[in-house]
Amino acid sequence: MAQAYNETYLYDAMRNLGEMTEYAHDACNLDPDLALKYFIISGYADSFAAGNPRVVCGLSGTELFKEISKKCGADFNVWPEPLTKYTTEEYYWIGYILAYFQWHINKSFKAITEIIKPTDLLRMYPSLHTVSEEHAIEVIDDLYRKKSQFNRLQAYRKRMGMTQSQLASASGVNLRTLQQYELGSKDLTKAAAESVVSLSGVLHCKPEDLL
Repeated sequence: MAQAYNETYLYDAMRNLGEMTEYAHDACNLDPDLALKYFIISGYADSFAAGNPRVVCGLSGTELFKEISKKCGADFNVWPEPLTKYTTEEYYWIGYILAYFQWHINKSFKAITEIIKPTDLLRMYPSLHTVSEEHAIEVIDDLYRKKSQFNRLQAYRKRMGMTQSQLASASGVNLRTLQQYELGSKDLTKAAAESVVSLSGVLHCKPEDLL
């Protein structure tokens, strides 16, 4: 898959988004989920994903957050001073690794954060912040795929107005197994073919729509 911008700029992008999420949380007391929502609805996330040089590396993360906030009507009367830190922590890592993941899979930040939440990344931080970025991305990518499957299966079930129990009964798939598929604790792509076919038949979709 072709990335939207050259890898030369990736490290700057990662540092800037890391600084943005850290400044938003540590200096402005803003939840990272809300900071990323501002990032997305302001339009800056699309410019960042497209590799706009000014947004990716022309602004510092602090300057980026200030522009985003002003665009969203959330300007501060007096802005907190930029952070001076010599070590990075979890709220920096959220933005840092998210920038890498977005570049890696080349999907919009909106699409990614609908699946992978800041809380997911916070839970991963203790085990992943000391490993290589490449390994961290593999783990996040695996979670992204599993949660995407869960979203599709759940969405089709809800579209049909069915409970989990009703779907399990109609498809012949064990209720507990179905729940595990929806939670992402079991991988639907590894299910028996007849189970996927049965689920798709009840949900009036193609097997590949669930996978």
